Amino acid sequence: MPATPQPVPAPPDGAHPAVPEADASWSVRTALRSPARLRTEVLGGLVVALALIPEAISFSIVAGVDPRVGLFSSFVMAVSLAFLGGRPAMISAATGAVALVVAPVVRDHGVQYLLATVVLGGVIQVALGLLGVARLMRFIPRSVMVGFVNALAILVLVAQLPHLVDVPWVVYPLVAAGIAIIALLPRVTTVVPAPLVAIVLLTVVTVVAGLAVPRVRDQGELPDSLPAFVLPDVPLSLETLRIIAPYAVGLALVGLLESLMTAKLVDDVTDTHSDKTREAWGQGAANVLSGLFGGMGGCAMIGQTMINVKVSGARTRISTFLAGAFLLVLVVVLGDVVGAIPMAALVAVMVMVCVATFDWHSVRPSTLRRMPLSETAVMLVTVAVTVATHNLAYGVVSGVLVATVLFARRVAHLTTVTRLDAGEDPGVRRYAVSGALFFASSNDLVYQFDYDGDPARVVIDLADAHVWDASTAATLDAIVTKYAAKGKAAEVVGLNADSARRLGRLAEALGGGGH
Repeated sequence: MPATPQPVPAPPDGAHPAVPEADASWSVRTALRSPARLRTEVLGGLVVALALIPEAISFSIVAGVDPRVGLFSSFVMAVSLAFLGGRPAMISAATGAVALVVAPVVRDHGVQYLLATVVLGGVIQVALGLLGVARLMRFIPRSVMVGFVNALAILVLVAQLPHLVDVPWVVYPLVAAGIAIIALLPRVTTVVPAPLVAIVLLTVVTVVAGLAVPRVRDQGELPDSLPAFVLPDVPLSLETLRIIAPYAVGLALVGLLESLMTAKLVDDVTDTHSDKTREAWGQGAANVLSGLFGGMGGCAMIGQTMINVKVSGARTRISTFLAGAFLLVLVVVLGDVVGAIPMAALVAVMVMVCVATFDWHSVRPSTLRRMPLSETAVMLVTVAVTVATHNLAYGVVSGVLVATVLFARRVAHLTTVTRLDAGEDPGVRRYAVSGALFFASSNDLVYQFDYDGDPARVVIDLADAHVWDASTAATLDAIVTKYAAKGKAAEVVGLNADSARRLGRLAEALGGGGH
């Protein structure tokens, strides 16, 4: 396997890389000239395609549609994002989060309204991508990212449990054998991905031995034809827009959040940078195509992406394209062969993906002792909400909100008011204020002054402070007003240029005359 790509300087999230896919091991052209790299990409795409089949079928059932709807969506999204996406080697397909969002549309209005919802959701994603929504990724704290990764690992593991309940006893040794192969084979050779070896060997064993175990064909009927272009058969009216718009917005936001978070995770795993703006509008374009070819829509898949990048070692768009291409060939041409694969083999693959995905360092006792309690709390909130709701968007938003509140609380305590000596003029009282002045820190500021005991003139020095919001402007105005009510004059001095402009503008907007 080629050497691990060396990190390249990363521009701000959402910006185009200075040299897109500059590292040779990420270049499609270079991979095509390297038999070893090409073999890795091809085998990685094949393993991902096999892992996508039961997932797509399961998510189709969650959405209330025929399995072929999820399979076609996975094919269209993987192939289109191989060309349009901003994160090489990332896998996008039909997902559980999107299935949960669109399920009510199918239940209440039918499949045609689902297709219209997916198309509109894709259009919204394209618009958000072009508006630069990917830049908001810089506001996702690391503790939320860790929680996101750990929650995904837990959810992927939980999703395997139904395949281990009320099954023949032989399923358990098969799963154990698959896990052993995946864990031990890389110590001997990495020529062929261990998950692929596990899938092939377990399939051969179960077929030759005639074992009666759950197989892929038991999950749902596989399609026997190619997807066809079709316009959603819905009325072009405001009533249709009223029905689908809320779900389309939900699909767009959930899909973008999962995809951009997954792209950031792959960035960290591979020490490279991706074009998240391109990924955002690329996801939208892929969803539009998915809806127009009869798919249910989707977004990035953390499990399959980790199989491709971390387990198989794929690094280019070739593996993404082949994952979709192999998926279509497997289900349409080789449906009988794929149908014979035991679910135990795929469960073993996904269990090892969970082990590889989970950030074990984050839960080590030594790490927890060193990590600030607030960081651990944010990570745990993200995990708990995500696992409880099975909705990554809820978990990430909750984590960001908790992180914001804890950050505001921490910064607020860094604001101080110091009463200075009278100096040469005993008729003047001086106060020095330092720190960031915003709603959390400035609300108590009004109580830090001695309105009755101070002399007739008071100077409030903000040279070491910075004004950030309207709450601070209102608070400073209240302080001046309280001194005025006592017949004393208070003056605010030392403002830096930015604070002076903001304070003047806010004071005027709030009806004050400035300071």
